[in-house]
Amino acid sequence: MFGINTPELIVIVIVAVLVIGPKRLPGYVEKLKNLIREVRRMASGARETIKEEAGLDLDDIDWKKLDPRQYDPRRIIREALLDDDDVSALNSLKTAPSAAIASMLGKGETSNEPVPTPVEQPIERLVEGQRAPFDVEAT
Repeated sequence: MFGINTPELIVIVIVAVLVIGPKRLPGYVEKLKNLIREVRRMASGARETIKEEAGLDLDDIDWKKLDPRQYDPRRIIREALLDDDDVSALNSLKTAPSAAIASMLGKGETSNEPVPTPVEQPIERLVEGQRAPFDVEAT
């Protein structure tokens, strides 16, 4: 509660009792009680106003779903770009690449046909002193 732990709260209460004194203490306790009631009434009034005007019940909202810390931009983009079938194929590709390639090609795992393996293309290296190609549209 506001970064105050129990021992600090006890010290504050003891200092308040000593400063206020026993004669005025019941009046201040009554004012504190009225303040707490007023804040609760205002909070419930705000909740009712939101419910009436926006049609939202704050108890029905899944606040964890709206937590911005849970969002992974890569996952959101991947899900937006891929269909459901593509997502399952992508997930299976991560776990078993050869089986996923076979399923994408329409070949069952029990098929006797060989599963094609991806061919790696050789990387072209520049000769020493040769300048890299420049693409005007890429910069």
